[in-house]
Amino acid sequence: MSSELNELLTLVENSLSVSGKTVTVTAPAKFRANVGKLVEVSALGSGQRQGWARFLVRAAALELGIVPASIHDLYLACGRGEAPMAWSTPAFNLRALSFHAARAMFRAALKINAGAFIFEIARSEIGYTAQRPAEYATNILAAAIAEGFVGPIFLQGDHFQMSAKKFAADPQAEINAVKDLTREALSAGFYNIDIDSSTLVDISKITVPEQQKLNVELSAEFGFFIRQIEPQSVTVSVGGEIGEVGGHNSTEEELRAFMDGYLAEMGRRAPSKPGLSKISIQTGTSHGGTVLPDGSIAKVNLDFDTLRNLSRVARSVYHMGGTVQHGASTLPEDMFDKFPQNEAIEVHLATNFMNMWFDNIPADFRKEIYAWLDVNAAADRKPGQTDEQFYYKSRKSAVGAFKAKAYALPATDKKKLTDAWEAQFDKLFMLLNLKNTSEQVKKFVHPAKVAPDLKFYLGADVAEELADDLAD
Repeated sequence: MSSELNELLTLVENSLSVSGKTVTVTAPAKFRANVGKLVEVSALGSGQRQGWARFLVRAAALELGIVPASIHDLYLACGRGEAPMAWSTPAFNLRALSFHAARAMFRAALKINAGAFIFEIARSEIGYTAQRPAEYATNILAAAIAEGFVGPIFLQGDHFQMSAKKFAADPQAEINAVKDLTREALSAGFYNIDIDSSTLVDISKITVPEQQKLNVELSAEFGFFIRQIEPQSVTVSVGGEIGEVGGHNSTEEELRAFMDGYLAEMGRRAPSKPGLSKISIQTGTSHGGTVLPDGSIAKVNLDFDTLRNLSRVARSVYHMGGTVQHGASTLPEDMFDKFPQNEAIEVHLATNFMNMWFDNIPADFRKEIYAWLDVNAAADRKPGQTDEQFYYKSRKSAVGAFKAKAYALPATDKKKLTDAWEAQFDKLFMLLNLKNTSEQVKKFVHPAKVAPDLKFYLGADVAEELADDLAD
């Protein structure tokens, strides 16, 4: 047994034992109380010590009944009408102190027996939060362990997106980069992947099928790739996207053009393999919202009719779960119950939880981050931007740089933050009708316990050159 592994077992007060690749939780209560120590090693450590910390959390979670899972079968049950369109599944991008945020989220879920919720991270966020898939998965699984949550955990790769700039320069290199990230995410337990090549939709073309052609071809290529590499016992939930968030509102013609083309392509490549479980559309939102000069967020005229109508087409014609709403977290709270009312299968939420982080950290810490942005993000300042606009739009880029300092915050500051997060999760879970959704999850989702690959966790670190045109 390596010295790094011995040290970690001591760190969790020998509440785990390891024999070869088999991890046994010998003292569950003690392990729950100490799992946060492995999280910090995973987030701030390096080398084999970091890898062992992540492997231990993943393996221990499986033994405790906490299983990375695909939401594919639940969504298709909604598409068939066997599961009610009574709720909208929230997908949360937890960028800062993800372990602590996820603990708050599990506490909120346990109060109302919620089970249909997703933890996700986008390709762009992996870069600026300094959180690759294995670290993010560790944060979420460890949070479930700490809070005593048992059941399927839905980890999702959000906006595994083509950079239009990089694709124009070297298409195959960009395709390979997203394939490598997808393979990495699956190895970490991400069994839900949203492929997004909507950045390559070309509205200069005359017909809608021509506009969607490259999006269709690449989405099918990635769909086929995922089916080739997914674990034998797992059907990964794959999402597509027909319109880039922040662009014009999606239409039924675009949905049909994309899906007809996608099904034809998948039929040619893999006629017996499952297709998409959901489709992301544009209804009037933008990631992070539109920031006004005083730092406030402009009101959004969200098109709920489009959301509902396209969701019904997605289910009745293409047998998917429905449509996905991006860029929702900065909307007024009185809008959130409209998502289940208008049959959105999934709602993505990120910015507001990061805003709450900045609002609740100590003022001196926030001032230090803004001073860092003045130097390190100066090139991102647009002409005519106020300070409020600049800091609001650029401050997410500081999350990774200040990760260690965030972990070092006093317990009282972390409690203030997590209490605020938990209260917000409480509200959103009720507005999105998540009460007792664990019953539908149990009925339709039967996750396989895929053993983690020790070689993946103890291998070389992974990194990629960042692109500045990716969505969150």
